[in-house]
Amino acid sequence: MTLSCGMHVNNPKTQTRLQELVEILDRDESRFGSALIAYGWPGSQPLPGFAGRTAMNPIQDGRDSDIRDYIDAVNAGIHA
Repeated sequence: MTLSCGMHVNNPKTQTRLQELVEILDRDESRFGSALIAYGWPGSQPLPGFAGRTAMNPIQDGRDSDIRDYIDAVNAGIHA
């Protein structure tokens, strides 16, 4: 099975990236107040400090910890 983004769902690497994405979305849902809004965020908004890239780009590159750190900083009031 292939998702519309070209990812093969049964691929172990894809499974890992999807799990990382879900963990990030679950972590960020309270900030957005809605799961729907949180689920749209990773691919929709360029992030400061990420060279105009969205959260989805580092996640796809296996750098989900960078996004977790960014979310923690935002939640702590470090980034606006």
